[in-house]
Amino acid sequence: MARIDVVMPQMGESIAEGTLSKWLKKVGDAVKRDEPLFEISTDKVDAEIPAPTAGVLAEIVVSEGQTVAVQTIVARIETEKGASVGGAAVASGGGSAAGNGAKAEKATAGAPPKSQPNAPAAAASHPTAAPATAASLAVAAASAAASTLEGRLRTRSSPLVRKIAAEHGIEIAALSGSGLAGRVTKRDIMQALESGARGGTAPNAPAFAAGGAGYPLPSGWEGDVVEPMSKIRALTSEHMVNARRHAAHVTSFFEVDLTRVARIRAKQRAAFEAQNGEKLTFLPFVIKAVTDCLKKHPMLNAAHDGRNVIYRKQYNIGVAVAVDWGLIVPVVKGADNLSISGLTRSVNDLAARARAKKLQPAEVQNATFTITNPGVFGSLMGTPIIPLGTAAIMGLGAIEKRAKVVTGADGEDTIAIRTCAYFSISFDHRIVDGADADRFMADVKKTLESFPETAL
Repeated sequence: MARIDVVMPQMGESIAEGTLSKWLKKVGDAVKRDEPLFEISTDKVDAEIPAPTAGVLAEIVVSEGQTVAVQTIVARIETEKGASVGGAAVASGGGSAAGNGAKAEKATAGAPPKSQPNAPAAAASHPTAAPATAASLAVAAASAAASTLEGRLRTRSSPLVRKIAAEHGIEIAALSGSGLAGRVTKRDIMQALESGARGGTAPNAPAFAAGGAGYPLPSGWEGDVVEPMSKIRALTSEHMVNARRHAAHVTSFFEVDLTRVARIRAKQRAAFEAQNGEKLTFLPFVIKAVTDCLKKHPMLNAAHDGRNVIYRKQYNIGVAVAVDWGLIVPVVKGADNLSISGLTRSVNDLAARARAKKLQPAEVQNATFTITNPGVFGSLMGTPIIPLGTAAIMGLGAIEKRAKVVTGADGEDTIAIRTCAYFSISFDHRIVDGADADRFMADVKKTLESFPETAL
């Protein structure tokens, strides 16, 4: 008889903690080795965590909604059936102080950064009426704190947190972190930005972000249902607001004739799917055209660090996937080295594992260009938000047959039925000019409209 500890896994080099979002088993349940045991959420991805051994779930240590450091024991598995299942009170949380605390933490952990506008968001906030020396005193205090063990732990935050802090001039050591040993998390830094917007200390944070003057936050009315955001919804909200604020967004639209691609697909689809065992869609053709054209237009495959333009030499294409609980963007790494069949396998595999919560953090990182496909839901066109760290995102509208004027070989115009779609390109005008974006899109259009039949 032995008990095996189940710990919070390390889901990436820069990830120090995770939120246990859902238990898939309850105390007393039999579990098989590698069977999904619980779900976790990090600032990168949601994932199911398998059981490390077969046995009986004897004890649940960490309740749903709690955020704990990696390697923290979250449960224990008894390797022989019929063993004690102590710790059931912890799992149920019935009436005990630990259970009540877990419930309170669940309510707090699941809430979005804006759900408590009247709560003090960060120790770095200063009243507007404070004397000018308050800022210098705060900096001095932050420097002193950084020299202590607690301060060093606090400043050892994730690269994303440090990047946001640097962009907005925030001293991490001056913040009161909610993570392990006072570690400053992404939620803490976003709350600091919102607090700064109220107090006027964060020049880049918009006043409306936290209910600024003349723009109060809404409250629930009688009969309304108020529930905290899910972890992925809260993170998506933060990311979208920050991305919109960070880049100078401009969007252009092109209509692309996909008749040739549609004919190639229809002609070779059966043989392709029989050979590869994968469903052939329009998306791999679009990714292939995009990666070929990015090499001729490097500013679309770039990033901006505030002072410099970083031209990426990798071509990693993020593909937005709608899941029941939100949106996730897995990344096809090295897309320029893949054929249509390779792109098909990669896209289908990533999408399937995204919906099954099987992705690893590395599989949603380091995109250099992103494609979103709202057309599958019937949308004709859109203006997508550019993900942080990239210069552009392409949106694909619904693919449908339209009556178009076509010039024949003899120069005479006729009306023909063509398979078409509207493509949009949202680009960061800090580093991409309209002419650059339009030339890129014109090349993508030309590539798709003259796609070679031998490309498969």
